[in-house]
Amino acid sequence: MLADQTLSNFSDLMFRTTFVIYAISLVVALVFYVKMKSVIDAHRQRERVGADGRATDDNRDADAGAGRKSVDELEAGARKWSGMAQTLIWLGIIVQAGAVLTRGLATSRFPFGNMYEYSLMLTLLTMVVSAVVIGQRQEWRVLWPWLLLPVLILMFVGGSHLYAESAPLVPALRSFWLPIHVGIAVLGGSIGMLSGVASLLYLLRRWQPKGEESDGIAGAIVKPLPSAKKLDGLAYKSAIVALPVLGLGILLGAIWAEAAWGRPWNWDPKETVSLISWILYAAYLHARATAGWRAMRAAWINIVALATTIFNFFFINMVVSGLHSYSGLN
Repeated sequence: MLADQTLSNFSDLMFRTTFVIYAISLVVALVFYVKMKSVIDAHRQRERVGADGRATDDNRDADAGAGRKSVDELEAGARKWSGMAQTLIWLGIIVQAGAVLTRGLATSRFPFGNMYEYSLMLTLLTMVVSAVVIGQRQEWRVLWPWLLLPVLILMFVGGSHLYAESAPLVPALRSFWLPIHVGIAVLGGSIGMLSGVASLLYLLRRWQPKGEESDGIAGAIVKPLPSAKKLDGLAYKSAIVALPVLGLGILLGAIWAEAAWGRPWNWDPKETVSLISWILYAAYLHARATAGWRAMRAAWINIVALATTIFNFFFINMVVSGLHSYSGLN
C-alpha cells in the first residue's frame, strides 16, 4: 500500500511546528531559569540583611518589609514565565502527537519503521514523561532547559539527517510484535534519558553545593537547580522504572527473534549493546542502594548507561551492519 502523501506532508509540517514550539519553550524556560536565580539571590540577600545586627529596629522592619515585597514580586514574575513554558510544552506535545498520528495514518501502520520515526517517538515520550514527572512541581521546572536542549538536538538530527519518506514497512518488520517491542523499548529509553539528565545535574550540584555556589559563571548556572539530594532521588526513582521497562523490551524482542529467526538471541550488535545498557542501569541501582558506595560514583554509571543507549541508537543503527539494520537511510 502506497503512503498517503497529503497526510505525510501534514505530519512533516506538524513536526517542524513542534520543533519551533519547543524552541520557543526553551527560550521561555531559560528566562524562568534566570528569574529563579534572581529570586534565590533576593532570598539570600534578605537573610543577610535580617542577620545584620547593625541596623536599628525601625530600619530593620522597613528593610524587611521592602525585601518581602521585592522577593514576592520576583517570585510572581518567575511563576508567570514558568506557566508560559509549561503551557507551550504541552502544546508542543499535542502537536507532536499529531505528527506521530498522521505519520502512522499516512502509511496505515505504527510509526516505528525507521530511525526518523523512532526519534520522533523517543522525543515525544521523553517530553510526556518529563511533563508528567517534573511539570507538576514548581521547583522541578527549572530542569526544563536541560531537557529541552537534548530533545531539540535529537529532533534536529532526526528531521535532517535521519529523515525518511513515508513508505510501507520492510518485510522483516511486518509483525504485530513491532509496536509492542519497539514501543516499550522507546518508553524505557525516554525514562532513562530523564534519569541520566538528573544524574548529570546531580554531579553539577555536588560540584556547586546549594548555598555555596561560586561567584563565577558556573555558580550562576547551577544556582537555580534543586538540591543534590532531590536530583539524586529523581535519577534513582526514574531508573527504578526504566530498568524493568527496558528489560521487558529486550525480553519481547527475544520472543520476536525466536519467531522470526528461529532463536531468541543472536548476539546481534543492537541486542548486545541493549543488554549492556540494561546491565549498566542494574549496576547503577545496585551501587546506589549499596552501603559504602558513594552516590557520585553511582551517578557516573547512570550517565554511562544513557551514553550507551545513545550510542546504540546512532552508531549501531547507522554504522554497524546487523539484523536490526532498518534505519531507512539507504
